Amino acid sequence: MPAPRNIHRTTTQVMSAIMVVIGIVLLVRTLTEGGGIASLGVILGVLFLAAGAGRFALARKGR
Repeated sequence: MPAPRNIHRTTTQVMSAIMVVIGIVLLVRTLTEGGGIASLGVILGVLFLAAGAGRFALARKGR
């Protein structure tokens, strides 16, 4: 059985990747539906993308 720390690290990376994907999907969907730059979907997409990427970077830096 893997060590609990390894499980936590892997789970953090998976959740970070999911957040990045959600952000990209929100951006693409909003922009293809005709949403502007200041629309809610774009703002949330950028925030999800930044949070996922930041979380992923911090998880890699902490090794």
